Amino acid sequence: MSRSVHFGARCPRTKPGAAQPDRSFNIDRRQQIFRGARLQRLRIMNPLGSNPFINTAVKAARKAGSVINRASMDLDLIKVTTKGQSDFVTEVDKQAEAVIIETLLTAYPNHAILAEETGESGAVQDEGNEFTWIIDPLDGTTNFIHGFPQYAVSIALRHNGVITQGVIFDPSRNELFTASRGRGAFMNDKRIRVSKRVRMAEALIGTGFPFRASQEDPEVLDRYMRLFRSLTMRCAGLRRPGAAALDLAYVACGRYDAFFEYGLKPWDIAAGSLMVLESGGLVGDMKGDATYLASGNIVAGTPKVFAQLVSLTAEAR
Repeated sequence: MSRSVHFGARCPRTKPGAAQPDRSFNIDRRQQIFRGARLQRLRIMNPLGSNPFINTAVKAARKAGSVINRASMDLDLIKVTTKGQSDFVTEVDKQAEAVIIETLLTAYPNHAILAEETGESGAVQDEGNEFTWIIDPLDGTTNFIHGFPQYAVSIALRHNGVITQGVIFDPSRNELFTASRGRGAFMNDKRIRVSKRVRMAEALIGTGFPFRASQEDPEVLDRYMRLFRSLTMRCAGLRRPGAAALDLAYVACGRYDAFFEYGLKPWDIAAGSLMVLESGGLVGDMKGDATYLASGNIVAGTPKVFAQLVSLTAEAR
């Protein structure tokens, strides 16, 4: 007696010339699921992706970065004017700023603007406004016009006197730094933290030369040189690339252990100071107080190195 054993149902065969089943819906559905899963992973990696303020600022920064990158291809054609000693402005600064302002005000027409090229001229006022965007369209203009790739777009949002959002974009390296108060800091969607170094002898410190502040008060340069000399004898190294916004972003992601400079403007440090705070660092003026946006004098770093640096600034005064 024979038995037939069935190991499973066979797939039905399609007769030659018969119409094939339409699987396009399944393919489209799989693509939608894949994109949704990828988006969810990005949101988990960087929760700021759902922040409308950050998204708008990132959009503005990338548009400005495109203006800057195009101009960098032929630097000889760029018109440069001088605002003061070692203080330059180009048509690229103005074009990038215009793109940023247009993008921000399209999304938030009632917000105020404080920008390097137009903010202090009275073209756009920030007085008495609940929300104010603080903009440096091209931090590191001197580097840019010399073809030295150390410059960035810096955008911050101040809400009722407190910096709550920050974006710094390095167009030459395509590095995007973002921070939102209470929600952390990120570089290209990856969470960043300040370094774990605690000893000044191991610290790499960024700085900037106080040429503007020294013109207003010659004693500033003397204090700076005393501090510079003291740090040269104590730390692992000092660096002066020439773009304060990136210097602060580098503290936030652990490339530097600290940074200090005299006589900066709010647009130089607004976004970067938030980056450092949200990455676990400390920010203050030369006395360690929270008046750095008003005074323009700033110290930032890991908690331990910050304390030592503030102590040395007191000795240099």
